[in-house]
Amino acid sequence: MTQQVEIGRGKTGRRAYALDEIGLVPSRRTRDPEEVSIAWQIDAYRFELPVVVAPMDSVVSPATAIEIGRLGGLAPLDLEGLWTRYEDPLPLLEECSRLDTEAATKRLQEIYAAPIKEELIGRRIEEIRASGVTTAVRLSPQRTVQYHKAVIDAGVDIFVIRGTTVSAEHVSGRAEPLNLKQFIYELDVPVIVGGCATYTAALHLMRTGAAGVLVGFGGGASHTTRNVLGVAVPMATAISDVAAARRDYLDESGGRYVHVIADGGMGTSGDIAKAIACGADAVMVGSPLARAAEAPGHGYHWGSEAHHPDLPRGRRVKFDTVGTLEQILHGPSSVADGSMNLMGALKRTMASTGYSDIKEFQRVEVVVAPIQR
Repeated sequence: MTQQVEIGRGKTGRRAYALDEIGLVPSRRTRDPEEVSIAWQIDAYRFELPVVVAPMDSVVSPATAIEIGRLGGLAPLDLEGLWTRYEDPLPLLEECSRLDTEAATKRLQEIYAAPIKEELIGRRIEEIRASGVTTAVRLSPQRTVQYHKAVIDAGVDIFVIRGTTVSAEHVSGRAEPLNLKQFIYELDVPVIVGGCATYTAALHLMRTGAAGVLVGFGGGASHTTRNVLGVAVPMATAISDVAAARRDYLDESGGRYVHVIADGGMGTSGDIAKAIACGADAVMVGSPLARAAEAPGHGYHWGSEAHHPDLPRGRRVKFDTVGTLEQILHGPSSVADGSMNLMGALKRTMASTGYSDIKEFQRVEVVVAPIQR
């Protein structure tokens, strides 16, 4: 039953839960972690890890996209980032890691004011494709119509349309909005679209023909959307609501399964496990991999919200480097805070609660648990 809380005499609100506020309950059996499968498949593409890396310049370059693919995950390159604005963005990425905190936002806006070069879109995609890994890229809804042809011509495998909030019905009197349903219908590649955070918004996105839906507003540790816009939906509730939309759309469509990808707030291995327990098929992570030695941000992490020309709603965040991409994903871990061996921890959680694969694990019992500090 939905729990409505009186905020004041004129307004009530539904009680929602963050991932920190829930816990997982072991079942009557346990399993050997080595016999647990965390593989995930979307459309024709199978991944050994249920991990999609957040398309942010601080974590995804062509080189790290290739390495993540080799390690079993998927890393979409942001086609509105530095890699499509500059022939050689490495000096600028280095500069971004050395900026004073007070000057960071203004300088990021200046750096990202350079125009996107369409020829670089094809070149970056070809560089990743040549390695043999599944190739994915990201565009915002605002830029999708302008650049999608260059993306398709370059031979991308998976197309990600990602914004802070993406709807199937965008109303604008200034420009012709992106018709998601028509656009996705005309493409020959699977499309992942989001973010969204409600049952209704997710159901409408699923009806566009999307192969996957992003739940959340992205950014996690680096975004300030709640402070700037006042927009926030705790992730445990958001994922559970969108998973319910997936179930109902499966019936409505006669068996079409749309994947749910939790996007934002996946800071530790425990967060990843709880997101999947709430119904996610995979998670989109950023900050855990910003701690990698290979991360392009050199220990700093920022997203597209941080350099918005009119209303920045993100910040550049500093993280300590803890290990390589391989160590962070597969271990071994030398710390006890859930920042390394993310996939080993997920396997152990599933084994400890008695489940053998991702779909089974989505049925695990959860409880509301007080946040421990």
